[in-house]
Amino acid sequence: MSVSQTEFTRAMMDAGQPVPDGLIDHQEQPAGRRFSVYRNNVAVSLTEAMHSAFPVIAKLLGKQNMDGLAGIYLRQHPPSSPLMMFYGEHFPAFLEGMEQLRHLGYLGDVARLELGLRRAYHAADAAPIAPDALGTLTPDQLMDTRLSLAPAVQVVCSPWPIHAIWRYNTKDGAPKPEARAEDVLVTRPEFDPTPQVLPPGGATWIRALMKGATIGEALEQAAAADETFDLGATLALLLQGGAITGLDSKG
Repeated sequence: MSVSQTEFTRAMMDAGQPVPDGLIDHQEQPAGRRFSVYRNNVAVSLTEAMHSAFPVIAKLLGKQNMDGLAGIYLRQHPPSSPLMMFYGEHFPAFLEGMEQLRHLGYLGDVARLELGLRRAYHAADAAPIAPDALGTLTPDQLMDTRLSLAPAVQVVCSPWPIHAIWRYNTKDGAPKPEARAEDVLVTRPEFDPTPQVLPPGGATWIRALMKGATIGEALEQAAAADETFDLGATLALLLQGGAITGLDSKG
C-alpha cells in the first residue's frame, strides 16, 4: 500500500499522528522506528530554526513556551521551502491568533520586526546613490523625483513600542520601553540590518515611495497622515542607511 504525500507530511509534522502504513526502508522492512527518529530530528531542527529566527520572542516567552509554540506552529504551517531562512513568515499572525497570548498584544508586531530584520539580512545587495546626488536637484526637481529603494528596506508599523522592546531585549543597558506607538525603518547600510524609529508620517511617506510616488506626492500623503511630518529627518534616515539606490527625475 502506497503512502500519499499529504499523509506522509501530516505524520511527519505531528508526532501525535501514527506512522503511515506501508513505509519500508531500503531493506524492504517496516520503517516505523526510522521514521520516528527522522520525524523527531525534523521537529528539533525546525524548533531551533524558530528560536534563531525570533530570538526576542523566545526571550520574552521563555524556552519551554517557545518550544511548545514552535511545535503547534509547525503542525499548522509546515515548511513550504527547503530554505529555513524564510521559515516563520506566518508566525506574527499565529501569535496574534493564540488566545492564551492575547494579553501580550505586542508579540505579533515584535515578531514582524524580527521577520523584517531577517528579510533585510537576506535581501539582495544594491549600491546606494552618492551622498550628494540629491543636492544637485532644484527644489522643484526634487519634488518630481522618484526614488528607488534597496531590497533590504523594510517598514514595520505598530501601536506598540516595538523598537524599544527589541532594543531592551538585545542591547545591554537599554532603557525600559515606554508605552507609545512606534513605526520602524529597517535598512542595511553594511552587513547587518539596522532598525530605527521613524518620525510621525515617515512610514506613510516611505510606503508611498515604494508604490511609485514622487517625493512630492509622497509628501502630500505623509502630511495628510501627520501634519508634523519631517521630510528632512526621514530622508536623512534613508540616506544614512544606504537605502536609496536610484533617482528618476523629470527635470
